[in-house]
Amino acid sequence: MRFASLGSGSEGNALVVEAGSGARPTRVLLDCGFSGKEVERRLARAGLAADGLDAILITHEHSDHIGSALTLARRWSIPLYMSWGTAQAVGADEAGVDLRVLWGDETVEIGALGVLPYTVPHDAREPLQFAFSDGAARLGVLTDVGESTPHIATVLGGCDALVLECNHDLAMLAASRYPPSLKARIGGSHGHLNNEAAGAILAGLDCSKLRHLIAAHLSQQNNTPELARAAMAAVLGNAATEIGVASQAEGFDWVAL
Repeated sequence: MRFASLGSGSEGNALVVEAGSGARPTRVLLDCGFSGKEVERRLARAGLAADGLDAILITHEHSDHIGSALTLARRWSIPLYMSWGTAQAVGADEAGVDLRVLWGDETVEIGALGVLPYTVPHDAREPLQFAFSDGAARLGVLTDVGESTPHIATVLGGCDALVLECNHDLAMLAASRYPPSLKARIGGSHGHLNNEAAGAILAGLDCSKLRHLIAAHLSQQNNTPELARAAMAAVLGNAATEIGVASQAEGFDWVAL
């Protein structure tokens, strides 16, 4: 199994997960938060094409995650997976797409991938986050969440790789020019994780198998890669884990498990 980000942040999010060997591995796109043309450009940068995708998975209805998902699903006849709440929020149930409804904590098999959607607190309609397995390794993804829950810790414990939201630095957000209402939304229990909160989640996980950690969904105004890395490193100590950062423009290159 391997995975790569096409971009991560408030201007758009998309993550490719691939599993299986041979001429036709299974490939899924987690979120599709860019225009169709931009998704296809970024896929090409990763050596892929939209018609090579087996599924598009959507975490929730916010524009930086749903983006052009409906358009690409129709254009290339790609099955589109999301919760029923998300489907209703974006009109996917009436959009002429191959809609597959997901339910929290019910694993679905997509080719060589086992995909586990799990529920999280976020200001969206039935948001989901995901864990992936090819039977040998496990990848956990957690972005767009306001706070941790015991369930999150259970799902993400024992992963070989983790993509973890480090949206903002508390001091930078407090000093920003954002209006108080937006600061309250971002920092609230259904908003986004700050660096310290992400570190606390990491500290509560079983990290015995963790080999790759990627900080994701960083605010370009209220965080820096250095601060996010430092928060993660403070938890991991001297653990031999690669700490990467997903950028808005480039995402990150393929990581193999």
